Amino acid sequence: MKRRSFFTKINNWVIYILLTSAVAGVVIASIVLIDYLRKEEIKRIELFATAIKYQQEEIIEDPIALDLLLQISKTNNTIPVIVTDKNKIPIGPDFQKNIPEKIQQDPKKMLALLRKMESSYRPIELQMPDGNNQYVFYTNSDLLNNLRYSPYILGSLILAYIFFSFWFLRTIKKTDEGYVWAGLAKETAHQIGTPLSSMIGWITILRMENENSEGVKEIENDINRLKTISERFSKIGSVPELKDLNINETLQQNYDYLKSRISKKVIFRLILPKQEILVPHNRILLSWVMENIVKNAVDSMKGEGRLEIELYEKNKYTVIDFKDSGAGMTNYQSRNAFKPGYSTKKRGWGLGLSLAKRVIKEYHNGDIKIAQTEVGKGSTFRIIMKNS
Repeated sequence: MKRRSFFTKINNWVIYILLTSAVAGVVIASIVLIDYLRKEEIKRIELFATAIKYQQEEIIEDPIALDLLLQISKTNNTIPVIVTDKNKIPIGPDFQKNIPEKIQQDPKKMLALLRKMESSYRPIELQMPDGNNQYVFYTNSDLLNNLRYSPYILGSLILAYIFFSFWFLRTIKKTDEGYVWAGLAKETAHQIGTPLSSMIGWITILRMENENSEGVKEIENDINRLKTISERFSKIGSVPELKDLNINETLQQNYDYLKSRISKKVIFRLILPKQEILVPHNRILLSWVMENIVKNAVDSMKGEGRLEIELYEKNKYTVIDFKDSGAGMTNYQSRNAFKPGYSTKKRGWGLGLSLAKRVIKEYHNGDIKIAQTEVGKGSTFRIIMKNS
């Protein structure tokens, strides 16, 4: 079991690293692609600036060359460009490309845009023959600006999909485990029922022979207990009936039963409030939870120590604390204590506490947790349920 758990964890980490690498790869590839597009836009602007410069000079007389320069200047339909004089004042609408009209008509907005462009890219200086140099201001196209956020959006979507997939698969796994638990419990109840019916018949015969026999009474008590156990298993997988019952009585009944069956070296105490506390619960299932917690506590103390059950109200909730003076638990043990199959005992199946958690959380809409634990100083298990 431990070896399988170890390799399972290794496989989980391998899958996690592979998925993380895939997401990181997608994000890095997107960033590289966007950087490539940004550099391509810069090259287009440099070519555009050269075309503007040559159009204003008279050294080129070939009409084909002039037409080519004109076509180059017209190809820019996406990158915002503003051409200014040597004082960095916009020359005019004919030397502006892809600038919104509302900005063109507002000098303040135009100057603000120029400052923003200059903070993003250094303007290209055009050396003119007459000394009246010009500057070409530019910034990223809207498409490139939008693409800048795409790696993060894409990475977030992939991570969200991965988390959703894990959640979905985990939900399916829990559902399957629930069906397995229910089937196992009902089959156990069925298997117990057959010899139990026979034992009830034999106890009837024994009672006829010696009605006041102490042995017969004890056997009858154990048969009744087996009936209760069978009922517990038969209720797993079905919705139990919860009744508003005095939980003081439920705890007292179980305490009386358990006290006579655990080691005499365990100082076993039950602390109940004077007033009644009505809590919707199923006595058969709740007694099962108590037995599992008490049994684990006694095992932890190795049959010798102090065990205290305390019932009290806190706001609108009922709290049951099980305090023992046992071996206590490490952080790792306390985190895994309620997981199916986990046990600190060599021959433990790791079913008791996981079933207790299922009964409290799913059937009673309550909570069960380890409120306090320390190695060598014992543990406190806590059950919390809502009052009527």
